[in-house]
Amino acid sequence: MKKDKKYTTNKGIPVPNDQASITTGKESSYTMLQDTHLTEKLGHFARERIPERVVHAKGAGAHGYFEVTNDLSKYTRAKFLSKVGKKTEMFVRFSTVGGERGSADAKRDPRGTAMKFYTEEGNYDLVGNNIPIFFIRDAIKFPDFIHTQKRHPQSNLADADMFWDFMSLTPESIHQATFLFTDRGTPLNYRHMHCFSSHTFMWYNEDNDYIWVKYHFKTAQGIETLTNEESIKICGENPDHATEDLFVAIEEGNYPQWDVYVQMMTKEEAKEYKFDPFDVTKVWYHGDYPLIPLGKMVLNRNPENYFAEVEQVAFAPSNFVPGIGPSPDRLLQGRLFSYEDTQRHRLGPNHHQIPINRPKNADVNIYQRDGPMNVSDNGGSKPNYYPNSMNGPEPDETFTPPTIEVDAEINRHTRPTEDVDFVQVGEFWRRVLSDEDKDHLVSNLVGHMGNAQERIQYRQSSLFYKAEPEYGTRVAEGLGLDVNRVKELSEMSQDERVEATKK
Repeated sequence: MKKDKKYTTNKGIPVPNDQASITTGKESSYTMLQDTHLTEKLGHFARERIPERVVHAKGAGAHGYFEVTNDLSKYTRAKFLSKVGKKTEMFVRFSTVGGERGSADAKRDPRGTAMKFYTEEGNYDLVGNNIPIFFIRDAIKFPDFIHTQKRHPQSNLADADMFWDFMSLTPESIHQATFLFTDRGTPLNYRHMHCFSSHTFMWYNEDNDYIWVKYHFKTAQGIETLTNEESIKICGENPDHATEDLFVAIEEGNYPQWDVYVQMMTKEEAKEYKFDPFDVTKVWYHGDYPLIPLGKMVLNRNPENYFAEVEQVAFAPSNFVPGIGPSPDRLLQGRLFSYEDTQRHRLGPNHHQIPINRPKNADVNIYQRDGPMNVSDNGGSKPNYYPNSMNGPEPDETFTPPTIEVDAEINRHTRPTEDVDFVQVGEFWRRVLSDEDKDHLVSNLVGHMGNAQERIQYRQSSLFYKAEPEYGTRVAEGLGLDVNRVKELSEMSQDERVEATKK
């Protein structure tokens, strides 16, 4: 077979031999520094790894498309949502949250669902999870929360004390913690799980009338989960099982699909709702705000190169196109900064020039220049300042989002723990979970919490009891705790509960 491609250095210089260094002799001998192919090869190899994502490090991705199936254009001016049948190219990355880049796919952990829509108005990123709520509702808590999901600073081991100490001192986490320890916390793979925006977003139309929305991506493959025992077994047998499943399915033409829905709430309804509609630790009741069909997402092409696409893809919830905007969700507000900032650290300030991140259907006209790894024409001879009279790009006021009126009182406003923070957890136990689901939830919690200090077990069990006495009782009994003391702790304020369970 004819070999047309000749091996070269990264400068295009032909390589005569890649199996032997230049040395002073045929056997054991000294290697010559003049072997620039050797030094280039070793030098590049030593720099192959880039900083891994501080969260969502382990992931898999695929290309696909979003197609509109229901016309909701009267609510949003976003062009990619403008008419039925319109398709928009996408790239989607699935991931676990807490594990490192080489960790197991089957581990009990939320799954990240990051989506990039290559629209004609720029790239729109929707960054969510497979669970419709989250552990915290203020971004200032996020670094601390993630520290507890990773390794202990002394032992470098996962630590149940860290995990449950934080959870029990942050009662708003109880909804997500409960969901996580059901079998939904160990989905069979990425194809057999739902995806949620979790956050609330703004949609606005050509008249700048706006509403609030939440996105739901319902798997057409059906929900399938693993038991705790199955999860542990798969972690040992095939740590990359979900990555493999997604790749093989697409390679075989078995393209996964999700049906996309939105919930809609008017700005007037938001002011009067039974709880803060922007609190990401709670769901909007479907009876109040039913799911409205929007479209479908199909993944139909695998990446050609994992590093170039899945590892270097950069998502940021701040990437909105006209017609879509943020809400006053405190966690979302912090993410608007942190995601873009971590990409600048991980990939550099010019990460938008990496092919997977470049807009495919929109022109880029910016005044940003220079910086590490700038591989564009750097704006050529065009002006690098604004305003200018040199025919540089001009802002377009027709894309101005709606004015949002707020009653402002600037301070560090602490959100107290309230009874409403426990209501949906109790309803989840009573109305959603089957008897088998409850058995698995209690067993999973007892197995994990059993590794934490007893005082922390009491504190957390009392929160479960406060949400639903049967729930708290079963967890307490499984841990061998005094149920009467758990009940007493549940009737205290959070400050009293913390004081009563101090070390």
